[in-house]
Amino acid sequence: MDRKSKIVIAVFALVVVGIIITEIVRPRPINWRPSYTSVDKIPFGCFVLYNELPSIFPNSSIETVDKSVYDILIDRDSTLTSNYMFINEYIDLDHQETNQILDYVDRGNTVFIAATGFGWELMDTLNIDFGADYSLKEGTTILDLTHEKFEKEEFKLSRGVFNSYFTSVDSTKTTILGHISYTTENYLDGEPDEEVTKPNLIKTRFGKGHFIISSTPQAYSNYYMLKGNSDYVAHTFSYLQDADVLFWDNYKKSGRVFIDSPMRFVLNQVSLKWAYYLAVLGILLFVIFKGKREQRIIPVIEPLKNSSVEFAQAVGSLYHQNKDYTDLINKKINYFLAYIRSQYHIETAQINEKTIQLLAAKAGKDIQETKVLIEYILKLKNKNAHTEQESIALNKKITAFKQ
Repeated sequence: MDRKSKIVIAVFALVVVGIIITEIVRPRPINWRPSYTSVDKIPFGCFVLYNELPSIFPNSSIETVDKSVYDILIDRDSTLTSNYMFINEYIDLDHQETNQILDYVDRGNTVFIAATGFGWELMDTLNIDFGADYSLKEGTTILDLTHEKFEKEEFKLSRGVFNSYFTSVDSTKTTILGHISYTTENYLDGEPDEEVTKPNLIKTRFGKGHFIISSTPQAYSNYYMLKGNSDYVAHTFSYLQDADVLFWDNYKKSGRVFIDSPMRFVLNQVSLKWAYYLAVLGILLFVIFKGKREQRIIPVIEPLKNSSVEFAQAVGSLYHQNKDYTDLINKKINYFLAYIRSQYHIETAQINEKTIQLLAAKAGKDIQETKVLIEYILKLKNKNAHTEQESIALNKKITAFKQ
């Protein structure tokens, strides 16, 4: 290799290394997607809140839930009092999970939900409705609480969409614990902007227990826990009962990472996972070393010829040479009727108008075209002698029908 080629290769290698180093040291853009998982440190994750739970609930055992609500509640120790905490953009509860949640609260436990929705069935049972306002000004949102100890405190929200609130609640069972206030833009000329206040935190009774529901899950994220709004979270959690166990839902999260693969069971079991990795590694080593030593030229094997076409051509030429068109036509008709019976499961012992309609429907053909073909077949069956032209015409009609 000459000196010029070496210089070109060296410059190219330096450029590639420079690009790689630049990508490694370049600061990553902030990820503002809503996650709410206990391990995510992004602004709208819940890493900070999750790690503060032991200090907020010192008398409760914190249990992280990585399974469905149904599986947890069906196997829990019912002799222990507990709180169940859901925080996500939307909580998707199916019919079985909803029934378990309602039975869980009915027995005297508390469920805390911070979400903009949690399934129609549960909302209908609690007689709750959500609304949203898309004309609010960013940076004008303020949260407050109705309790006399907290009524002078305000908590500002600057980032994210905070346009969800309660439009209707069951006033006989529900207490409004907090409001969300914001300014809406008025797009009409000369009209001032409007200040709006709506309920965003409620406590509703069900059986012996309670649901505490917030329509502003963003307030519990890392961003606002570190921006001075941690007191708001502590105040809202003060409405939960002093229980033995706190279930933290880490399953119904928009940011949950899961393996969507047929191998998920194997990869979730430590022993099976390592057995799988070792097997793959062993096969690779076998292929590399064994194949390298014993590789040889693979002989070319000619595929077997399809002689059925040649046989059909030979038989057809015999009939053509003997000019036995009647026998040829009868066989064509018999084969076609057998095709109808096997392909469309239609009885051909008696062919009538109903047979024509049924065949046209199952074959997806025009009924007139089907009728012409069947009538032609019946006409040929009733004749004692046939011509070459009739044989050719029958073959064309059958071929056109099968296409």
